[in-house]
Amino acid sequence: MRALSAEARLHLYARNLSKRTGTGIHTAALYSAFAMIAAIVFGTLSVHPF
Repeated sequence: MRALSAEARLHLYARNLSKRTGTGIHTAALYSAFAMIAAIVFGTLSVHPF
């Protein structure tokens, strides 16, 4: 019974770690998308075609 409890705790820890890693990846993707949009906007504002 104790081995099953340890296995359940390990499974719960792995799921929690996976959730935190996924959240971090989503946050990094969101910030990089905003950075890319800002770079495109400021890059096009600094170009004077005429």
